[in-house]
Formats: sequence, structure tokens, C-alpha cells
Amino acid sequence: MTTSTLPDRLPPEAPVAMPEQRFDGNQPATIEVSTRPHGLLAKRLLLISATAVIGMQASTDVRYALSVDGNDPLDIAVLALFLPLLSWIAFGFVSSLVGFIKLITGDHPGFAPIPEPIGALHQRTAILMPVYNESVEDIFARVEAMATSVATAGGAGLFDFFVLSDSSELHGKREEEAWAQLATVAPIKIYYRRRPENVGKKPGNIAEWVRRFGGAYAHMIVLDADSMMSGSAMVGMASIMENKPSVGLLQTVPMIINARTFFQRWIQFATYAYGPIASAGLLWWSGSEAVFWGHNAIIRTKAFADCCGLPELPGKAPFGGHIQSHDVLEAALLRRRGWAVHMVMIDGSYEEYPPTIIHHAIRDRRWAQGNLQHLRLLDAVGLHWTSRLHLFMGASAYLTSPAWLLLILLETSQSLLGRQNLLAAGPPSSVLVLTVLLLFGPKLMGIVWVLADNARRASFGGTGAVLKSTLIEIPLAILLAPVVMVTQTKALFGILFGIPSTWTPQTREVDSLAFHDILPKVREHIMLGLILLAAGYLDPITGLWLSPVILGLLSAPLLIIYTSSAHWGDRAHARGYFTVPPPVINDAAKGNRPDGGSATTPDDAVRRVGNST
Repeated sequence: MTTSTLPDRLPPEAPVAMPEQRFDGNQPATIEVSTRPHGLLAKRLLLISATAVIGMQASTDVRYALSVDGNDPLDIAVLALFLPLLSWIAFGFVSSLVGFIKLITGDHPGFAPIPEPIGALHQRTAILMPVYNESVEDIFARVEAMATSVATAGGAGLFDFFVLSDSSELHGKREEEAWAQLATVAPIKIYYRRRPENVGKKPGNIAEWVRRFGGAYAHMIVLDADSMMSGSAMVGMASIMENKPSVGLLQTVPMIINARTFFQRWIQFATYAYGPIASAGLLWWSGSEAVFWGHNAIIRTKAFADCCGLPELPGKAPFGGHIQSHDVLEAALLRRRGWAVHMVMIDGSYEEYPPTIIHHAIRDRRWAQGNLQHLRLLDAVGLHWTSRLHLFMGASAYLTSPAWLLLILLETSQSLLGRQNLLAAGPPSSVLVLTVLLLFGPKLMGIVWVLADNARRASFGGTGAVLKSTLIEIPLAILLAPVVMVTQTKALFGILFGIPSTWTPQTREVDSLAFHDILPKVREHIMLGLILLAAGYLDPITGLWLSPVILGLLSAPLLIIYTSSAHWGDRAHARGYFTVPPPVINDAAKGNRPDGGSATTPDDAVRRVGNST
């Protein structure tokens, strides 16, 4: 193949200005949008009020239990930690309860069939896939599959695909070769661009494309390197954007595919079984102020250029410099200028998941730093208060782990000092029952929803497969919780001491991990487990209450090793564990779906954005 036979690597440039935004001074105020659902303020107040009532009632019972021998500074510290921690769990429970009610009553269709376009499309859409030293074969296999699917769905004339590489020069040469092979035969135009330096990481990569080529495209669909979307989903979302001109961003809820290791299959099942009720609840109260997760979303290009030029934060990393968790902030900035940000639950949107607990922790460390940066932006001028809530929730998610750890250490200290505490005397029965309900209620509701429909139940492998998967998933989640608690606490202290995270290529495939590789990463877990075990030996009642935490910490190496195995993942799947519905890659808008979701018309799909989100 000669160079002259190759298609153009890039189209003609169509520059568009993307000014840096300011977070202080005079900025446009939040504007109400036409797709704002009715009663949204009442929904949010109901959610917050229910959370507050649950938190205050539980904390009152705890305060009475601690005040038997008088209140001292340690008791006050316990209460100061207990109230926000339980309220955090209560918020998620109430939101999931609403989502469960919406789904079980049919008021929300769940993961609806992919919408067909309403009439012919007229505006151009770019599909952007940023990559960074990823598997070349896997990347271009996904690109080929999505390009073919888009063409099949009727988008060949109006959709162009861009692979936006930040890879090394050597890696880039392999990418360019793969692009050259695919671009000549692909049914839609596929372009390739590599930056010699990954300035600004992924948001810088996207911004560079917007400034150079964004003027030629009304919309851009932003993917991750591990994203997969069906052509029907992308064409349908473009149709929604054309028919809802006040919508600036439409975020899908991607589901997990290509699970191989035991860990991936476990998390995949939990996502499919419990995730829909959480997503439906989030859609209910987010409305036109939803979030952006950075991928599997369609964005109005000009609106993004006008609103989302991100400056560097003053100061040094990790709290200064480039804004890492750019997505939630970009959604807030779009809403600040009057653009609606919605979420939709449709088929055809997928992503992969880290193969092991270790690789998940590496990614989580990067997210923690980015989300904690948001604490500096809570007072940014002009943001909608719900956008501030999203920013705060993202940051506080990484503060709960050290708070739980501190609460455990305080209670253990109280026990060893002979003071009245929740562990030695046992928590009030009302608080214990409430805590169990808040923690495991969403899982129970998710399983009830799965089993409530014959077709949906069959897509999960039947009642027996669902129940036995749940019975193994819950103990695994209990063991994982203290591991994540310590890992996130370590990450937080690293961030506070100024150790920035690095943007490294993500590992997509692992067959197993060796014990000598795991042990250095869980030393703190084992040490804490031994300390709590010694405390339990001195005070057996305390040890009994802490036994799930102790067991999780001391078993961390084995948990990580066995769940990292593709062999154990395949064996579990072969025996009917963690079965999930198959992905919907082709158009499923006609007729009933295999997992029991109801059919929908294109008008229904568009109407949901703004009227019943």
C-alpha cells in the first residue's frame, strides 16, 4: 500500500475558540432550561429531608447510648464522625429506594431500547476516542466494530471517528499502521492524530481537538479507550440532541463488558443487579443538572467550547495544576451557562473494568486526587447548587474511608480504656437494624427488581443463579470494604503529603497476581488487622463486633490473588455464578428486549429527556 492511496489522516481544520473559564468575578448566572423536569426542587428537598431525618434519629440514639457515663471529648468525636457517615449511607439508600419504586412500578423503563432517529439527521457528529499507550489491537478492533455499527445504523454520512493519541512515539507508529489498514476499508471516515506531548492529559487532548476541528461538528461523542457503544445508541443520541436544542450534554449509564477475572465478573454482576436502581434514583433527582462521567456521552461542541475551557489551578500538584476530574466540573460549567445536562439509561453503552483490586486501586487513587481538587471549586461563581452538590459528593466519597477508620480506632480505644462505647455495650438495636438496612437494602431491592420479571430473571441465568450469585457477592463485598477503607486512606494521606498521582496506561487484561507482588501493597492492611485482632483478644466483645473488619484486612492478600484470576472467573461463570444479560450491540429498538425491558418509540426516548428523567 502506498502513501498516496491512504485517506487523509485529518480533515481540514475548523477552528473554534475555547476560552479559559474563571471561577471568580462576574460570570453568567445559572439559567433555567426548557427540559427541566417538573417538581425537581421538591424531589431534591424530599431526598435531603429524608436523609437528615434518618441521620438525626440514629445519631440521637447513639448519643443516648454514649451518655450513660457522661460525655467526654472522645464521645463527641464519635458523634461528629457517626452523623455524616450514616447520613452518607442514608442518602444513597433513599436515592436507591426511589429508583427501585420507579423501576418496579414501571414508571421508569430502566435500560430502555435504543432510540431510533426521529426523522433524518442533519448535523455532523464526531466520535472521539482518546488513547494513551493502550493495546493497539484492542483499540482498533473497537474502532472497527463501532464504525461498522454506526454505518449499519445509518450514520455513515454524518459521523466521523477520531482516534486522539497521546501515546509514545514508538507506540504511535504501531497505532498509525493500524489506522492505515482500517481507514482504507472502514465504512465511515476514521482519522488519527498523535500529540507529541500529552499536555493536560485527557481534557487537554479533547480541548486540542475542539480548538482545531470542533467548528465542523455540531456534536461530539466522547469515549474512553475501553468504551464500546452501538451505532444505534450513537445515532439515537444525536437525534435527541437535534430535537432538544437546549441540551448541552447527554450522559449514558455504561455497563461492564468483557469481564474475565473473578473480580471483573463479581463487579459486573453487582453493577447489572444493583446498579439500575441507583441509576434510576440518580436520574430522578438530577434532572437537568446531571453529571458527566467523562465518556460514553454526547456533547454539543460549540457549547462545550464556550463553557469548558479549563484553567490550571494555582499552586502545585496534587491540589494545584491541571484539573484531573474534569468531567463533573465540565457538566457544572455547561449548566452555569444555561445548558441542560441530562442522563439517559439506554442499551448499547459499555465500558470495561479494571481486572484486579490492585488495578482498581490505582485508578481510584487518580480519581481521589481529582475529586479532592473539587473542594477548591465549591464556591465557584454562578454554579447551580445541584452542581455544587455533585462536586461535594465526589470529594466526600474519598473522605468517608478515613472517617470510618478513625471511628473504628476511636471506638476501639474507648473499649480498651473501659469507657462506655458502641462496641463494648453493643450499638442500640434500632441503630444496628437501621445500619444493616441502609447498607444491604439497595442490594435486596436490586435482586427483587431482577427477579420480578420473567425475561429479566432468565437473562441473569434464572432464580437459582441470581440467588447463589448474591449469596457469594455479599460476603465478598463485606471482605472488600475494609480493604478499600485502608487503601483509600493511604491514598488520601499520600495526596495530603503532596504526592501527585501519575497518568499511566491502564492494564486491561490480567490472568493472575503473585503473592510476592501483592504483599508489599497490603502491609498496612495486615498490620491494622493484627492491631485490631490484639484489641479483640483483650476485649472479646469488641473483637466480635470488629470481626468482619479484621477478617477482611487479614485475608486481603488471598482476596486479591484469587479474585485476580481469570481461571477462577471462568470457573465461576461456567458454574452459573455472576451471569448477566448479554450486551446489546445491534439495534434493539424494535419489539421487546431479551432482558424484559419494554419497547419504546423514538418520540418516547426524546420525551424522557426533560419530562420524566
